[in-house]
Amino acid sequence: MNKKIIAGGIVAALIVVAGAFWLFGRNNQNTGQLTLYGNVDIRQVSLAFENNGRISTVTVDEGDHVKAGQILATLDTKALEIQEQQAVAQLDVQKQTVREQQAGARPEEIAQAKAQLASAQAQLQKATEDITRIQRISATTGGKGISKQELDMARSSLLIAQASVKERQANLTLMEKGVRKEQREASVAQVRATQAQLALMQYHISQAELRSPVDAVVRARLQEPGDMTGPQKAVFTLAMSEPKWVRVWLSQNDLGRVRSGMTAQIRTDSFPDNPVQG
Repeated sequence: MNKKIIAGGIVAALIVVAGAFWLFGRNNQNTGQLTLYGNVDIRQVSLAFENNGRISTVTVDEGDHVKAGQILATLDTKALEIQEQQAVAQLDVQKQTVREQQAGARPEEIAQAKAQLASAQAQLQKATEDITRIQRISATTGGKGISKQELDMARSSLLIAQASVKERQANLTLMEKGVRKEQREASVAQVRATQAQLALMQYHISQAELRSPVDAVVRARLQEPGDMTGPQKAVFTLAMSEPKWVRVWLSQNDLGRVRSGMTAQIRTDSFPDNPVQG
């Protein structure tokens, strides 16, 4: 619909509803009526998206009647939906980490750690026996029965076996005690942060639908599918059918004849015989 025709139609409507506004009071010396003239004004709403983006669909046109909550236009949300999927996947991983930390090590894992410790202890015992035997031979032969290289290798094997036992023992202790409280709390905090991020993504997706806040008539359609838009760019201008209000002009001489609470009748040029009480 041509915007000039729509604008002209609204101006004409205001001229049509322009009419007489009568106030009734006891101060009038003649008929008790005060006749004023003015306009019935229509309130307007400018609608814009909360986020920046490209308009995907526009479902109404100028002159259409719309209901409160009706979807008037939508934004392209493909990028937001991908980000939402990423947040969902990240949240699943973090929740799994929290569950594992709360459950602790499985009995099979603890049994395996104990077996590894026992194996390391056996190797340490063998290395200890080997170094003892080599040192005895060296002492009884005045250092000639064992070479210096064999002695150094036995000592090195003993140190490695001792370190392995300490490592296996520490690993078993950690499994039995479980994850530290601070680590568990940090993992739970990460889950909450990701949940908040996901909720924000879902909110942005919901705001990609532009809905009418009131029952109204579309006065102007200002953007089209494919346009880039944002919070500062209105997509529609709506004219509210309710409530209406009357603007009239009062001369200075009549100011003393008007007070709050006086009854009134509004007559329009279109329906002069059907006054509206106020």
